[in-house]
Amino acid sequence: MSVGNNGDFRERIRQSFSRQAAMETIGAELTRVEHGVVEIELPFDVKLTQQHGILHAGIISAALDSACGFAAYTMIDADASILTIEFKVNLMSPGRGDRFVFRGEITKPGSNIIVADGRGYAIGDGPAKLIASMTGTMMVVRGREGITG
Repeated sequence: MSVGNNGDFRERIRQSFSRQAAMETIGAELTRVEHGVVEIELPFDVKLTQQHGILHAGIISAALDSACGFAAYTMIDADASILTIEFKVNLMSPGRGDRFVFRGEITKPGSNIIVADGRGYAIGDGPAKLIASMTGTMMVVRGREGITG
């Protein structure tokens, strides 16, 4: 994999993120894009909770998956794309807060398979609280019809 050929990955990620209807639906925004690290933030919204009023595990998983997937995007050539092929989420604490931050970081880059770790934090009164972690495996996709950028 040639990191030198990944062009302006920040702009490619911003454009790709803007096309993710799921992230738009939950009110998520891309707040940090660096080589190997991406952060997505999400305000609390009662429409995203489960029956106990805490952030739903599916929302947490979706945001962590996107953060890890876009972190993988920072590692690939400009003509390639990323698809998640596996992930595991550990829910460590109830999703209670005013805002949530989901950070994806590359653990193992590769030319075909990339492994990323994610962490989800609740932000409210006091220090950020770790609410979830994720390990995900991403596949680098090249030349597949319908899967670009």
